[in-house]
Amino acid sequence: MATTRTSQIFFSDLRTDLALNPANDDVLLTTNENAIEQSIKNLLLTNFYERPFQPDIGSNVKSLLFELASPHTAYNVKEAIKETISNYEPRCEILDVLVESDEDRHSFNVYITFMAVNSENPRTFNLVLDRVR
Repeated sequence: MATTRTSQIFFSDLRTDLALNPANDDVLLTTNENAIEQSIKNLLLTNFYERPFQPDIGSNVKSLLFELASPHTAYNVKEAIKETISNYEPRCEILDVLVESDEDRHSFNVYITFMAVNSENPRTFNLVLDRVR
């Protein structure tokens, strides 16, 4: 009788702060949902043409932060986020993106709900997008 063995899909990325493991001085990794969350944040905070040799990777979100705060702008931010994640992050499926305008602080509070391809539980995280003056 032959048995089939299924392996768990496992994702890992380097941490953005390049912190070292004190035991062996190796760079620490982020794994699974944390790695996907970190990747989404990096994609959304990267403008087009910022990455050498990969000018098409990035998003248009930062340019939308300088528009007037309106429901139309919040919708455009939401669509730009969905498009960026669906194009450049194949390790997850976007379930929901909620964008709330914070007019007093000239920022957007973004709540992104996604499901990793190796997980059965959705995960939500918060990201604050604000203008840099």
